[in-house]
Amino acid sequence: MKLNYKRTILVGFAFFLISAFWQAYDTIVPLILTNKFHMEQVYSGIIMSLDNIFAVFLLPIFGALSDKVTTRLGRRTPFILFGTIFASIFLAVLGFIPSLWAFIFVLLLCLLSMATFRSPAVALMPDVTVKPLRSKGNAIINLMGTAGGMIVLGLSMVFATNEKGKTDFSAYLISVSVLMIAALVVFLLTVKEPLWAREADEAGAALEDKDDEKSLSGDRKLTRSELTSLILILASVALWYIGYNAVTSKYSVYASEVLNVPYNTTLLIAQGAAIIAYLPVGMIASRVGRKKTILAGVLMLTVAFAAAAFIKEGTSPVVMYILFALAGIGWATINVNSFPMVVELAKGGDVGKYTGFYYTASMSAQIVTPILSGFFITKLGWWVFFPYAAIFAGLAFVTMFFVKHGDSRPERQGALESLAGSDD
Repeated sequence: MKLNYKRTILVGFAFFLISAFWQAYDTIVPLILTNKFHMEQVYSGIIMSLDNIFAVFLLPIFGALSDKVTTRLGRRTPFILFGTIFASIFLAVLGFIPSLWAFIFVLLLCLLSMATFRSPAVALMPDVTVKPLRSKGNAIINLMGTAGGMIVLGLSMVFATNEKGKTDFSAYLISVSVLMIAALVVFLLTVKEPLWAREADEAGAALEDKDDEKSLSGDRKLTRSELTSLILILASVALWYIGYNAVTSKYSVYASEVLNVPYNTTLLIAQGAAIIAYLPVGMIASRVGRKKTILAGVLMLTVAFAAAAFIKEGTSPVVMYILFALAGIGWATINVNSFPMVVELAKGGDVGKYTGFYYTASMSAQIVTPILSGFFITKLGWWVFFPYAAIFAGLAFVTMFFVKHGDSRPERQGALESLAGSDD
């Protein structure tokens, strides 16, 4: 059995448009708040955390709701359809609003629209992919998401969003909205969710007849050691998101105000490095284990952020490109392997619950860090920007180091590969 790459790529257009939105949101909204509305960083950080506050409460609700929906288009597709339409409309409108409070109101509507379909979109890939192939499917999905982010960064270069003091981003936001709608059209025309989900269910049932996984499917509680590992993994997730998201949510402002350089190229290089790394990282993890691979990724992230703290205005841009490429590879290394470590500890029908644990940790961190980093920047200055990120990434290395469970097991991986068949 092989992963159907064509189907996975087509399903990945939902992740493509989601990543396109968040790339625009993370880079342009801080610039609008700072340049157009002259908001201090701590208050800008509060606004930037709203999406994660929405996510913590709404993602589980809409994810569970999509489990119960039955339509001609499937369970997840209706949420993706209507959520994308409304989110893209509100995103385009943001560029034309002159009032701060009106901007915040429309931004809330935009974030609410995104929250309605993020969980259904995340659930779609596992719906149409049998269990042994989901890790490979996750790598393809991440590639599609990264591609969406890169295209949006390219659009930001076309529309010169990095100009110092720029306040009019309307044309850029419209272009991102059009890109989202285009990806949605491709998704709707090509993805046959009910058929693909049914075929995946049938294939999964056939595999279970051959697999001895049922012996692991009971309701046995985690041992104390396993529970400790779960807590440490979730703590690691929260810590590296605190460090990483602080950079992604404010780098556009840092680059223009401190370094006086375009932010677009730097972030584009980081995204490109991540794309190159996704598939090799999966292969490496299958050989040396997820934990060691993640530790290497966290180390790369920490080193990149710590070194970036020494870059000043006038430093060759090549240095920052190298460091952000390293950060991109490190983040890809972490991202591909951390979620499977959490799910590895799930027993039987608890996979959904453990998925909730993972997203609670990551989203909670992304609520805290824009506010916390904004507070430090406002009180101490921009010099704390990269040290802040490096410190939290370094703490994640410490917590992950003591994890003892959740790693991939070579003997089981071999069994799954024999079921899955070779790759193209």
